[in-house]
Amino acid sequence: MVSWLIIVVGILAIFVASKILHFNHWKHRLLTIALILLALFIYASFSAVVDSHNINMASAKGVFEASKVYVMWLGQAFTNFKSLTGNAIHMDWMPRNVSITALK
Repeated sequence: MVSWLIIVVGILAIFVASKILHFNHWKHRLLTIALILLALFIYASFSAVVDSHNINMASAKGVFEASKVYVMWLGQAFTNFKSLTGNAIHMDWMPRNVSITALK
């Protein structure tokens, strides 16, 4: 519940920052939004990994263990994304000349 609250606060921070700072160029807005979304992703994913492994963050050992598990999780997520992308590339996406009766 707290994670979602922080995500909502982060999204509100994007809007408040854009109104207060009056960005002149769309590149500045886009970069700011991308950085805030990256920070929110890191926070939310780190919290989910720590919660799922029941790691105690009160000690230095716990912080080190959480960091190690999070880096391993990121590596596995990258491997899964790479595999998914590779499988999508190798699929036959061209339409086939098939009659409607053949589909039934």
